[in-house]
Amino acid sequence: MLRAVGSLPCQTTEDEHVWIPVSDGTRLAAKIWRPVSSDDQPVPGILEYIPYRKRDLTAVRDSIHHPYLAGHGYACVRVDIRGTGESEGALTDEYLEREQRDAEDVLEWIANQPWCDGRTGMMGISWGGFAALQVAARKPESLRAIAIASFTDDRYSDDFHYMGGCLLSDNLAEAGTMFAHATLPPDPALVGDRWRDMWRERIEASGPWVDTWLAHQRRDDYWRHASVCENYSGVRCPVLASSGWADGYSNAVARLLANLDVPRKGLVGPWSHKYPHLGEPGPAIGYLQELVRWWDHWLKDADNDVMDGPMLLTWMQDSVPPSTSYEDRPGRWVGEPSWPSPNVRDVELPLSRHRIGSPGEEVADEPLTVQSPLSVGQFAGKWASYNAPPDMPYDQREEDGGSLVFETDPLPETCEIHGAPRVRLEISADKPVAMVAVRLSDVLPDGRATRVTYGVLNLTHRGGHDTPRPLEPGRRYQVSFDLNVVAQAFPAGHKIRLSLSSSYWPLVWPSPEQTCLTVHTGGSGLRLPLRTAGEEQVSRPFGEPEGAEPITVTQVEPGEHRWTVTRDLVDYESALEIVKDNGTVHYEDIDLDVGRRAYERYSSVADDFSSPRAETEWTMRFARGEWSATTVTRTVLTCTSTEFRLHATLDGYEGEKRLFSRNWQRTIPRDCV
Repeated sequence: MLRAVGSLPCQTTEDEHVWIPVSDGTRLAAKIWRPVSSDDQPVPGILEYIPYRKRDLTAVRDSIHHPYLAGHGYACVRVDIRGTGESEGALTDEYLEREQRDAEDVLEWIANQPWCDGRTGMMGISWGGFAALQVAARKPESLRAIAIASFTDDRYSDDFHYMGGCLLSDNLAEAGTMFAHATLPPDPALVGDRWRDMWRERIEASGPWVDTWLAHQRRDDYWRHASVCENYSGVRCPVLASSGWADGYSNAVARLLANLDVPRKGLVGPWSHKYPHLGEPGPAIGYLQELVRWWDHWLKDADNDVMDGPMLLTWMQDSVPPSTSYEDRPGRWVGEPSWPSPNVRDVELPLSRHRIGSPGEEVADEPLTVQSPLSVGQFAGKWASYNAPPDMPYDQREEDGGSLVFETDPLPETCEIHGAPRVRLEISADKPVAMVAVRLSDVLPDGRATRVTYGVLNLTHRGGHDTPRPLEPGRRYQVSFDLNVVAQAFPAGHKIRLSLSSSYWPLVWPSPEQTCLTVHTGGSGLRLPLRTAGEEQVSRPFGEPEGAEPITVTQVEPGEHRWTVTRDLVDYESALEIVKDNGTVHYEDIDLDVGRRAYERYSSVADDFSSPRAETEWTMRFARGEWSATTVTRTVLTCTSTEFRLHATLDGYEGEKRLFSRNWQRTIPRDCV
């Protein structure tokens, strides 16, 4: 539970709406919290730069951490990216060159303000984490350090678009999110009568971003742009990087620690897609206290111990029964002095008929086949969990019924892994385009199976994501790939299970045709990153989560949260339906009502691989007095064996009157996906 701190070291002032001009003449909207004393005693500036509307949608979260940091002697500047919130212009895609130049302009503006001492930092989660890391690689003069959460350094291989060369359904879901957010109106209370013209500009420039993302199904220059993994040496400032095991972005922390050559610290907890001080599942931690110490050291030259102790702190998760939601994950903090860690050693385990063998064990070379039904994957949860509605993977036993399963004997003692398990498969397929999904599970003595980590590979990408090549049906190939990084303890008496399937819908879009995979055991194995227990090296526990008192909001209409799997045994349609409806919330300080409802549906019929259909619809409403504005955005994606078919609509209403209506139809060829 977050503790609101009433008394902070510095008295603060708040600038509700400030225009920041950038180099092309566009003005970006900012909200600034800073110490009153900064009028005479300048302080460092900290930028959070995201497209999610400082005025309302992120206002509660912003009110917790920006006033807290300002109260510890910093000028916190929260800027909406161009085309969002009250910022001028239009937002047409993510991480564009223009967006990054704007951020550099904003940092220069901050550094030149009379209340700033010329030193700046950047912080953020998700898009904000991406932005800070990408801008750091551009080496702006004033930027001295960054603190990032739930991010990636690899836009193609480790984001919600593609995983292992497979198309993720979150590619559509997140495109739906941005289709909604990029077409919202500014608040007339801040921009005046221009609000309607600004809204029109956004809508006329808009479109379903998934159209662009589907046009780049392999790793090309579109994805290389702003992927820091292309040149880690570009980052020259210190980095504090964090994420959570329940998040889709659990891998990049380890990669940054391994590849950067600047002062760096890593932190991975049990959390979903949340800041660590708001972390769910718990335990949340005193992350804002850690940020104060981080900024004090790198922006104020404080001689503190923030760089002492382990380079990486992670939550070693204990075993839990399968559940779609956890309030807390049992476990403990462990420390690694560096990454890769000397406390972790890789152990190769052979695969035999339905068994995971012991190191060095001789196994027979047997062909084992799997042809998974489309229903495998309905209990996979979301690629990136938000922990509401319950969106984590459920009991894997039903999934395993359509999979090829390998399992250890009951473990004689506790086994802990920390890192990325790796599978090595000698595999063949009966179709030219095929995929394999691999899940690692903790099997309890009563048979329940909790998914620990997973990975997928589009087998046409076996030689690299930039040059996919169709398979030769029946030919045996050697492929190896990593599962997601994890820290997990398997107790004595439990089993470790490896499950392989030829589909994983709806988390991953299915192959063009149903495929039969053959795994040859003699050339296949599992590599586990075993951690030596007891090497904690944790010098200092985290404080309890705390922050500033959040602004007051009132729930005026109830919401609805639903996650439903259905199967119709007449027409054999299976569907996953997700409702995330926040109802209507009233923001007391600005007298604004905000309604937000997101709907997703993923369906398929029997084992018809041309039947998958994904739909996302967002309804957003803003109202104050007699003024109201509503947007309804809808995107539907279907397929044949050779193409994707996209249909999207956008309607904008002022009151009951529809002002805007747009319609898109696209056909995109499948490129070995």
